[in-house]
Amino acid sequence: MSTPSNNTLVELENVTKHFPVKHGVFSRSRAKVHAVQEVNLAVHKGETLGIVGESGCGKSTTARLMLRLLDPTAGNIRFEGKDITRLSQRQIRPLRREMQMIFQDPYASLNPRKTVEQIVSQPYAVHGGVKSKEAKQRVKSLLEVVGLSREHSSRYPHEFSGGQRQRIGIARALALHPKLIVCDEPVSALDVSVQAQILNLLRSLQTEFDLTYVFISHDLSVMRQICTRIAVMYLGRVVELAESERIFERPRHPYTAALISAVPRLSADGSIRERVVVGGDVPSPVDPPSGCVFHPRCPKFHAGHCDVEEPQLEPTPGEASHVAACFYPLERWPEDQTELLDARRRGRASPAPQSG
Repeated sequence: MSTPSNNTLVELENVTKHFPVKHGVFSRSRAKVHAVQEVNLAVHKGETLGIVGESGCGKSTTARLMLRLLDPTAGNIRFEGKDITRLSQRQIRPLRREMQMIFQDPYASLNPRKTVEQIVSQPYAVHGGVKSKEAKQRVKSLLEVVGLSREHSSRYPHEFSGGQRQRIGIARALALHPKLIVCDEPVSALDVSVQAQILNLLRSLQTEFDLTYVFISHDLSVMRQICTRIAVMYLGRVVELAESERIFERPRHPYTAALISAVPRLSADGSIRERVVVGGDVPSPVDPPSGCVFHPRCPKFHAGHCDVEEPQLEPTPGEASHVAACFYPLERWPEDQTELLDARRRGRASPAPQSG
């Protein structure tokens, strides 16, 4: 991997995370969940990097590894060029000021027994350096920044709507003026109209506070509105990475194409484009498939190749920043959608390998 540039805020290098699990209540044998497997990602200062994929693909685990809320099984994590992989909790505590998180559920992420002032000022209490009177003034200023009233500081979370609660969570994340904020599906629990308001707020705050976002979601229509680049994950691996518009206009990986086709969109003739549906279920992360992890569901599967060798992220010819892990990447879009649909109807491009 190349040396990180001055523009790189966070870098993951071959980061892997396994969680041990027992086979049964009385069993002594242990298996492991391959939650994240050899992920390489760089988050650039000032950008919004989106991480998208189905539930259980490793999005949130990857984000928590970036923040060192989880310890990696293998690999290295750097923040502003400093290796933080093996720092103790005491050593990493000063860096917590630079890294914050906005959670998915605005109902569960706020303590119902505390006032808004107590919730938003909690970072000051944890990290110190701010007197009580000054903290109160800062809280009221932050509430105005996120679109709430100063008088709201004395109220409790149950007195607010879902969108207002998420604004409180955003104010708390901004309290220490961090450089990086991880947004873990921050709008998925909100109404569509409120989603737009929160996304617009996040965009304006990014400019005002010079923030860098890592935005996690399973909703590609939301990602397209806010993300600079998008990383597509499947079963703990990054299978495609490119600038946002490039992902939508010219996807290379069949899985990415299937995700995009799930978003309703009109074709040139005004008809709704047919959806590409990948067959089967997501394999177990305890026993992932050999070779390409997507091959059991891929309509472009080639026996003896996809199920034997593991593809690496390779750049697109003429577009070095667009990488995909596929031996038979898509070349045209949306023309390739017809090819995928035909392959899906036939079963798969090649017969599946025989078991045993």
